[in-house]
Amino acid sequence: MPSACDSLLDDIEDMVTSHDPTPHERQFARRNIVPRPRKHQLQPAGEELQTDSVIPGTQKVWVRTWGCSHNSSDGEYMAGQLAASGYKITENPSDADLWLLNSCTVKNPAEDHFRNSIKKAQEQNKKVVVAGCVPQAQPRTEYLKDLSIIGCDECVCVCVCVCVAGHSVRLLGQKKEKGKRLGGARLDLPKIRKNPLIEIISINTGCLNACTYCKTKHARGDLASYPIEELVERARQSFQEGICEIWLTSEDTGAYGRDIGTDLPSLLWELVKEIPEGAMLRLGMTNPPYILEHLEEMVRILQHPRVYGFLHVPVQSASDSVLMDMKREYCCADFRRVTDFLQERVPGITIATDIICGFPGETEEDFEQTMELVRQYRFPSLFINQFYPRPGTPAAKMEQVPAHVKKQRTKELSALFHSYKPYDHKIGERQRVLVTEDSFDSQHYVAHNKFYEQVLVPKKPELKGKMVEVDIYEAGKHYMKGRPVEDARVFTPSIAQPLQKGQVSGLPQELKASHQNGACASVASSALVGRSWRFDGDGLKLLSLGLALAAVIVALVIEKLH
Repeated sequence: MPSACDSLLDDIEDMVTSHDPTPHERQFARRNIVPRPRKHQLQPAGEELQTDSVIPGTQKVWVRTWGCSHNSSDGEYMAGQLAASGYKITENPSDADLWLLNSCTVKNPAEDHFRNSIKKAQEQNKKVVVAGCVPQAQPRTEYLKDLSIIGCDECVCVCVCVCVAGHSVRLLGQKKEKGKRLGGARLDLPKIRKNPLIEIISINTGCLNACTYCKTKHARGDLASYPIEELVERARQSFQEGICEIWLTSEDTGAYGRDIGTDLPSLLWELVKEIPEGAMLRLGMTNPPYILEHLEEMVRILQHPRVYGFLHVPVQSASDSVLMDMKREYCCADFRRVTDFLQERVPGITIATDIICGFPGETEEDFEQTMELVRQYRFPSLFINQFYPRPGTPAAKMEQVPAHVKKQRTKELSALFHSYKPYDHKIGERQRVLVTEDSFDSQHYVAHNKFYEQVLVPKKPELKGKMVEVDIYEAGKHYMKGRPVEDARVFTPSIAQPLQKGQVSGLPQELKASHQNGACASVASSALVGRSWRFDGDGLKLLSLGLALAAVIVALVIEKLH
């Protein structure tokens, strides 16, 4: 039986019959074709992109930060960059697709919490990206194996993008320009402030010391300061976004500028020019050696009406022998000189300090010297830390004080600290306070007076973000309670309406509007260097697919390198 293939054509042109249109006729017919417009269905504002594929930039991310205010600032920048790139930042960990865990390496308990959170995320089948000082200092730790890691200076969006695509990546470089290390990530990146009224500005990263107990040095490295003009511009922008309080932070603010030919007082005098009336600046931790050089200038700055009369100067131990083993580069007499000088010339100043109990080699005599220092100065703010040997530090290899002795000394020092009440004599005073935060019990607002002493005030919405007068009627160990003075002037220091909680700072106005309206907006990676684009649903898909492709390429390159 003949098949359909039995009749063979000599040439493909044999398929054309005399009834078919000629090429001229086909060309003429094409001119009369009217293309039908393609209808684009706009995505309603606030509606989430529904897709079966994994598209980076559409997931929900939970950000958790441990540690100091420098780490808190880093966490705010991470959240802001992710939100500006289309990710939704959530405060509910169970609702998140990915957990971004920003770690602290100062003490064992903080790292234990960090490690437990990784385990919990994995048990819940969450994607995990780890960040901060722990992975930067010890990236080869066993429990970090196969996880995506971002260091202290890297862009979080690339790491998260690779992770949601099912790969892992490790970004642990340091920012450099012409071979010289920079202060860290750019200050003009988007961020989400945990408190819309408070801007945390890192003025430098790293330090000049080599303390034998410190693991943070392994993560943050040597001193690298931001230029004064960049810090001033960041402060100016923050005030334009409605903040009323600035915290300056770093591993050692007193060392600021030594690597770029300037110093801390020079920075502070430029910053106070930008502070509106009623707004306040709080200076972060400074070690004794560097502040000693600027005592006279620091007195004038701390007396300024828009600078808190507060300084955090960690002593760690009152024993010179212990300080030498710690390689702290000062003696107890230096600390006393700083404290006495400031207390004499800035009456009422709050000096906060830190003490480590049970450092290797600490004797009973050494510890008693520390106890005597606390008895003498009766520090209103004292951070007591039991010594924990951190892996890879010189102190971890020293002969350790027995655990029960460390615990006992920590207990004794804590008892001494709680034996005095620093604020009882202030009952009956009238003070001006700046209201900025919610209390832990959610029953009050937290305000601070000129000396950064905590004053609890009634939780009335009209007081939030305001400078008010209060009468002190009660005092506890860590706080006072104030009653607003009737008919007293309530002053608003903010020069603009504060951002809403969760709103991204540092975005152009049109992009801010899209975030407020719940529109699906995404910012290309180049937006992080000063330009922004707004996308609809189709644009977001194209961008996200591009990011996913880039993420896969990065992952493949990294696999080849290893």
